[in-house]
Amino acid sequence: MQKRRFVPAYVPLLTSGALARRAEEAYRHLERCHLCPRYCRVNRRETIEGAVCRTGERAVVASYGAHHGEEDPLRGRNGSGTIFFSSCNLRCVYCQNWDISQRTAGCEVEPKKIADMMLALQDQGCHNINVVSPSHVVAQIVAAVHDAALRGLRLPLVYNTGGYDSPEALALLDGIVDVYMPDMKYGDSAFARQYSKVRDYVGVNQAAVREMHRQVGDLVQDKDGIAQRGLLVRHLVLPGGIAGTDRVLDFLATRISRNTYLNLMDQYRPCYRADDYPGLDRSITAIEYRAALETAAHLGLKRLDGRIGRSLTWT
Repeated sequence: MQKRRFVPAYVPLLTSGALARRAEEAYRHLERCHLCPRYCRVNRRETIEGAVCRTGERAVVASYGAHHGEEDPLRGRNGSGTIFFSSCNLRCVYCQNWDISQRTAGCEVEPKKIADMMLALQDQGCHNINVVSPSHVVAQIVAAVHDAALRGLRLPLVYNTGGYDSPEALALLDGIVDVYMPDMKYGDSAFARQYSKVRDYVGVNQAAVREMHRQVGDLVQDKDGIAQRGLLVRHLVLPGGIAGTDRVLDFLATRISRNTYLNLMDQYRPCYRADDYPGLDRSITAIEYRAALETAAHLGLKRLDGRIGRSLTWT
């Protein structure tokens, strides 16, 4: 039997002409921007004044390259083809990449340049195109995918987000994204307001994850374990139960799928401004992380990333 060749989700849209129309529609959204749930309503094609993301018509790319530190189904042997966008629609006081997320570090680029990056990563043998912190640059990404697909891009597209995504943006991405990889940072919006400076994170995040799962389903991997399509969720365990891990995992198990691929992360360390916030000024303990693992097991969430627990010294 002949092996069935993988076809990215965006290829049928390219063939029908719908991908070009989707890119045009996405740019219209920039004119009174509601591409993230902050709903700034700024005309980002003309100004960045009033835009929380501090990004205008052109995206700002901090770096790109093959990344070997991502989840097992993404990195494989050749790495995940990451493109890091500067700025973020969250303001996490403990962000480990604060120099990128809280500053506009990097170069403004047109979609054609982003497409060039995508094709270069494909030529390097990367397993996917992994757009990092993409929520505020959805229009630019869709336009870049269209350009790159016309020139032969055929890798899965991974949408690697902080999980604060609007339904308008996700509607634009339906049929374009192959793998959604959202954070689920909190189980309580009060903590999200305090530590990430954003309102109603939990409601927005849960609605986004439900829509992502509706679009792509549970994670599907090829015979080598490489992700082709589906949902992959990240949850960073924070000290003192701040992340609301029990609530997050219960939502995944009861409202999404017990077959959800989950990276239950243990690597929290105080970064950026975390020392100014009591409770966030220490690392998590092995006991706290073990409790998270036990909760996942109790809820039937068994599809955990292979690097689980490697950052802690177990006693």
